[in-house]
Amino acid sequence: MTDAKGFAAFPAQRAGAPFATTWWGRSWIKALEDTSLDQGLLRKGRAYAKTGQVGPITVSPGRLAAVTENEYDTVMTVEQLSDAEWDRFLDQIASQTGHLAALLEGEVPHALADAGMPLLPTVGDLEPDCSCPDWGHPCKHAAALCYQASWLLDADPFVLLLLRGRGRGDLIEALQSRDAPAEGVPVEEAYALGVPPLPEPPPLEFAFQPLDLEPADGVEVGALAVLAADAAARARELLVHGRLAVLTEYQDRVRLAAAHGLEVGLGAAVQAWRHGGAGGLEALESAWTPPRQELARARALLAEAWEGEAPQVQEWRNRWTIGALQLRFGRDGRWYPFTEREGEWWPSGPPERDPWAFKPGAS
Repeated sequence: MTDAKGFAAFPAQRAGAPFATTWWGRSWIKALEDTSLDQGLLRKGRAYAKTGQVGPITVSPGRLAAVTENEYDTVMTVEQLSDAEWDRFLDQIASQTGHLAALLEGEVPHALADAGMPLLPTVGDLEPDCSCPDWGHPCKHAAALCYQASWLLDADPFVLLLLRGRGRGDLIEALQSRDAPAEGVPVEEAYALGVPPLPEPPPLEFAFQPLDLEPADGVEVGALAVLAADAAARARELLVHGRLAVLTEYQDRVRLAAAHGLEVGLGAAVQAWRHGGAGGLEALESAWTPPRQELARARALLAEAWEGEAPQVQEWRNRWTIGALQLRFGRDGRWYPFTEREGEWWPSGPPERDPWAFKPGAS
């Protein structure tokens, strides 16, 4: 029999955190919600799941179990597949080598959802049990356990197979003992091949040749050359990092001006971008109220940075003024320095993680 598998308790989540994001995880939640007789208990279950009121979860064939709020023993039983149903499921996996590869990569192919038997639970397949006095079906504790289980299913579809009766090791062992399709390769041989090394990445060094364009009516040749150079630089950034930041039209205009020295009308914004990118631009233009614990941590760091009496700090939301210096706490968790110029605060340097880094003489 497959051994039980334990999972650490989930910490409290942010208010808007989703539950299932995969199609099979959402099907699991649908089975729970279609079974429920009380939407109010489901809402409480979702709140319990997100506020971390479920202990470590144990998954075993046909059974989810955890100790929940107030030390209640909470269990959700799941109907296990019969031997005949497992044979049909294994036949479906063995029919295409890509099915097992997908499972090992954390994906459940849609073709496996109903391979002659229902892999995913439906109404009536989930049976809650809890030691709490609530008569709900399910109670809020069992609902919370099920909602958290959707995170486990998202991360590892073999959790679903274990609930249905067989875990990863059982499944692979059963497949290895079967004959592979005539056009395929035996599983043991495929595993013996190992994973070939990736090819070397292509060389990224190149010299951009500026466009040599003839003047033409209605065409700003200089602007077109700048755009071409910027497109080449962005393409190289995409090759190196694999992604590009998503920017608003205004942010992209400031970025373009900062990269190519086009500062007309955007002086402070361009300076902010050069020092801190999008975070620096936001620190320049937006005020917000950081979490209290972040501000308390910053006050403690500033107090420790001075051996004697710390300088007076004028605090307003995320902007702290210390004499001729103003520090602005960004949403990215960094502090951006500003100095006064002609009655306005201008970005004066790159950001730091801790405010004491801007103390005179700090390294």
